[in-house]
Amino acid sequence: MRQPIQVAIYCVRMNGADREYLLLRRIPSGGGYWQAVSGGVEGDESCPAAARRELEEETGFAPACFEQMTYSYSFPVGPEMRYLYEEPVDLITEIVFLARVESGREPKLDLREHDAWQWCTYETALEMLYWPGNRESLKHCERYLRSDGETAPAKE
Repeated sequence: MRQPIQVAIYCVRMNGADREYLLLRRIPSGGGYWQAVSGGVEGDESCPAAARRELEEETGFAPACFEQMTYSYSFPVGPEMRYLYEEPVDLITEIVFLARVESGREPKLDLREHDAWQWCTYETALEMLYWPGNRESLKHCERYLRSDGETAPAKE
């Protein structure tokens, strides 16, 4: 069973001098909206382990640098998702990660979850993201990268 925790992983790469973020589109039966890589934390899995697993499952990426952000947020669990949890859960906390990937890499999608992907500028990604919490998470990642995050060492 899942923990009442999710991970959101924002993949970023350089395209020349420009930074690009990867967005994935959920299949229509999953909502059809654009989002970052995301998923649940299972069993006794740690958040970093879940984030790496989800990144591999949903894109095939093994990032050059992988960092947990100091930002997280919570959102209500919809009735259609309650069956995933052993105990009754009203709120899910989403922990945010940043994965830096090599330029030129393209994701290999799990077509059971996503049907399209797009590398976007920060501004375009903000417009495309469906959930307010996802937009706020991306803002935190961008601020981090514009600050000392550009030269920060890799963190687990």
